[in-house]
Amino acid sequence: MPEPAHALPLAITMGDAAGIGPEVIARLFAAGPVAGFVVGDVAAMTRAVALIGAALAVQEVRAPVLASPGVLPVLATSHLPPDLAYGVVDAHAGQAAHDAVVAAGRLALAGKVRAVVTAPLNKAAMQAAGIHQPGHTEILADLAGTSDFGMMLANEQLRVMLVSIHVSLREALQLVTRERVLKTIRLAVRGTRAFGVAHPRIAVAGLNPHAGEGGLMGHEDSDIIAPAIADAQAEGLVASGPYPPDTVFMRARRGEFDCVVAQYHDQGLIPVKYLGLDDGVNVTVGLPFVRTSVEHGTAFDIAGKGAADPSSLAYAVRIAEAMTG
Repeated sequence: MPEPAHALPLAITMGDAAGIGPEVIARLFAAGPVAGFVVGDVAAMTRAVALIGAALAVQEVRAPVLASPGVLPVLATSHLPPDLAYGVVDAHAGQAAHDAVVAAGRLALAGKVRAVVTAPLNKAAMQAAGIHQPGHTEILADLAGTSDFGMMLANEQLRVMLVSIHVSLREALQLVTRERVLKTIRLAVRGTRAFGVAHPRIAVAGLNPHAGEGGLMGHEDSDIIAPAIADAQAEGLVASGPYPPDTVFMRARRGEFDCVVAQYHDQGLIPVKYLGLDDGVNVTVGLPFVRTSVEHGTAFDIAGKGAADPSSLAYAVRIAEAMTG
């Protein structure tokens, strides 16, 4: 019989080695044993441990393991130069970060890890390496062969599901379709249930100011979003809206709703990130395994300075463990 998920280790991907990913991982392991291992580069993790002055032994492993006290196990998927520059877009770092994500995803699909927890990628570095997928969400969805997926951002106060993710605002507006909004409502229900909410109440944000103001500020809310909400209600889902986007997140934070469907990336991420990055998590909904991530980016401006905060990574680990029981 296969091992239960909670008995398996977490796969924590290194992220871009020119950013703060390796450092926050090193700080997490230095704070105490972590129920998992790192997927990435031995030299980069060794440099991160030295940067923070931690008493950790970086140990290369060839299979998923649970870390022992004082040990940072690394499943090597790349061999970067030990003097890779911090804070600079580098194609080698982009390729290495991508390779770590793919390796972790394959382990998850094979049932060899409990969940995948990811440190931040740098999209420009991946582009420089010839990789045209915009982020973790798309890489892992492509690997899993699914088109029914989405990004949920969550913290202790708010959960948000996005209709579109890493596209321009012009393209995002074109992606607000009845079918896509309905799909996102379904994913919001699925993702919220994974957080332990048995009967999720989903609020749908409008696209236009004041949710269109009865057609005075656009017809997308009445002609596209409202019918999608009606479709969801016909399926028995507790969905409502469209609500003015300038107030719906506040209402959800106060407990009126369990999750908000936002119509595009920044509409949803700004309110979540405004509440703070330390206790936030990014969850990919729709994969056949659990994937959580930090809410912050590679932070090239502080990379290599020993100033990175591991709180968001620690929260992502806790949520991954909670979601895999």
